[in-house]
Amino acid sequence: MNMDTIYDVLIIGGGPAGLTAGLYAGRAKLTAAIIEKGQDGGQIALTNDVENYPGCNPEGESGVELIKRFSRQAERFGVVRYADTAVSVDLGDEIKIVNGHNGQYRARTVVIANGAYPRKLGCPGEKEFSGKGVSYCATCDGNFFEDLEVYVVGGGDSAVEEAMYLTNFARKVTIIQQFPYLTAAKSIQERAKRNSKIEYLLGYEVQSLEGDGLLQKLTVKNMETGELTTLEADEDDGMFGCFVFIGSVPETEIYKGQITLTERGYIPTDEDMRTNLPGVFAAGDLRDKSVRQVVTAAADGCIAAMQAEKYLAELS
Repeated sequence: MNMDTIYDVLIIGGGPAGLTAGLYAGRAKLTAAIIEKGQDGGQIALTNDVENYPGCNPEGESGVELIKRFSRQAERFGVVRYADTAVSVDLGDEIKIVNGHNGQYRARTVVIANGAYPRKLGCPGEKEFSGKGVSYCATCDGNFFEDLEVYVVGGGDSAVEEAMYLTNFARKVTIIQQFPYLTAAKSIQERAKRNSKIEYLLGYEVQSLEGDGLLQKLTVKNMETGELTTLEADEDDGMFGCFVFIGSVPETEIYKGQITLTERGYIPTDEDMRTNLPGVFAAGDLRDKSVRQVVTAAADGCIAAMQAEKYLAELS
């Protein structure tokens, strides 16, 4: 890396939002670089089968396959790639500085796109059965549980809404909530209670997940008595689903004190992806918004790059 390089656009994160921002910046003949700490794709790289991204293989394809094309498109238009972790930033001046483990990066504009990750249960078996019964996205994976039983962990708005969505596929959906009541809005609860496919296990917490290759057992603890109960998949089914909706965690810690954040740590923007700092844009799952899908992340990245181009034109 040439330490004297000042990029037109520096993108933090190589998920759908960051790669799309890179693609659009490169096509606009801007000098652009993407910093990504791990595997391209973020959460979508963990999805076994993607069917709902426009233009993907109609028969479905893995998240890894889809994101490889994102990466190739961005690189085709000259985007420079760095395998590094952003550890601190100084975004208030005309030249923005991002410090990584491997060096310092400078740019006239920055697109923050390092995403968010689902809050995990933290119980034994969760990691082993991720993608093999455990999921964090009903829209992504709901149709894989056609006519099976499904458990939804969480009792907030997202959990109950996703439970209702899953009834389009599963024959039965059971909501597990550690409190003896749901925390979702009353209007959402009322709609759920009218759905005959939804049952409730309130006042219980998931303790462990087990199975032989696929998720087949789920142990819960009664929060009042401490009693443990093991729920097993129907023998004819051979497995069931466990969808976890207990919130997400945005990757925004390093921006505190510079970028305005919501109480939950997300970055609020206007419709042009602008943050509170000039020349700094946010895109993708760490942005404060209602829908987090690959297609909305890509849209955010497109808008952020085009607005960065506009900002740079106005500077010159």
